[in-house]
Amino acid sequence: MKEIAELESGVASVKGESEERLAVSVIVPVSERPEALDELYLEYADPFKRAGQAFEFVFVAEPWYRQLTGTLAGLAATGEPIRVLEVGQTVGEAALLKLAASESRAPIVVTLPSYRRVVASALPELIARVEGGADVAVARRWPRSDSWLNRLQSRLFHVLLRRLTGGRIRDIASGVRAMRRDVLEEMPLYGDFFRFLPLLAMRDGYKVVEVDAPQHPSDVGTRVYAPGIYLRRVIDVFGLFFLLRFTEKPLRFFGLIGAALSMGGGLILLVLLIQRLGGQGIAGRPLLLLGVLLVVLGVQAIALGLIGEIIVHLHAPRRRSYRLARRNDPPR
Repeated sequence: MKEIAELESGVASVKGESEERLAVSVIVPVSERPEALDELYLEYADPFKRAGQAFEFVFVAEPWYRQLTGTLAGLAATGEPIRVLEVGQTVGEAALLKLAASESRAPIVVTLPSYRRVVASALPELIARVEGGADVAVARRWPRSDSWLNRLQSRLFHVLLRRLTGGRIRDIASGVRAMRRDVLEEMPLYGDFFRFLPLLAMRDGYKVVEVDAPQHPSDVGTRVYAPGIYLRRVIDVFGLFFLLRFTEKPLRFFGLIGAALSMGGGLILLVLLIQRLGGQGIAGRPLLLLGVLLVVLGVQAIALGLIGEIIVHLHAPRRRSYRLARRNDPPR
């Protein structure tokens, strides 16, 4: 029994040492237009093998992509550092990233979409920037070699993003990023806001850099989406605008909208009142309904902002709205 215990202790020690030596965990969420995952792994693992860098790939998949992850079992059986996680229900890519981050073992995490965006040789530069002091390094597909329609869509999206959020990221949609693992663990990701992780990290005071990376040859096809997808992206941007600017002061946002609506409705009602005093009938005029509607909507918007302020006030003692980046205490 003593020998068995010593053997198990030795195995655990070796395993712990191997985990500590891991330099990079590559997370691949399998949830959107995935390609052959075994080929994807072989291509993007090659730079790490050439550099002799200890790494692992963590594939985390929605349940209906089980047949795609099956090809990874054969690679893992040959000793490739592959781990496959599968959730039991539909959760979305943000939840997949959070799950994989909690299961990853290296201090630096690289996120890759399950389809090719940039060439594999671009990954070491991203990791080097994080090792050099950046918290998040984002791959920018440059030079772009895809169709003019793709580039036009990307430019319009990023112009809207810059105008509303002030963020200077030029390729938020690449999905290829390297970061310290604690950044991904601490980010409040949910819904589709995983796409805006660099901007959320900048809001929280993390150092975010963008690195030019050659676009992958398979990423050059023209992409035209359904109108609903474009609408959802615009709504996401407006939601991000609210989160970045008004999370701590919701009354300023809703109060401004409510005040504008109430003033417009009040002005219409004032004009109608003057006309009524002058003897003109207003009972059947649509402007009366419009004025009342605007005033009611304005009051409701202001009330919504006040409720938001109450919620923020009640949670303020337990909520930390800052991140301590560095401490330099004098010696005692």
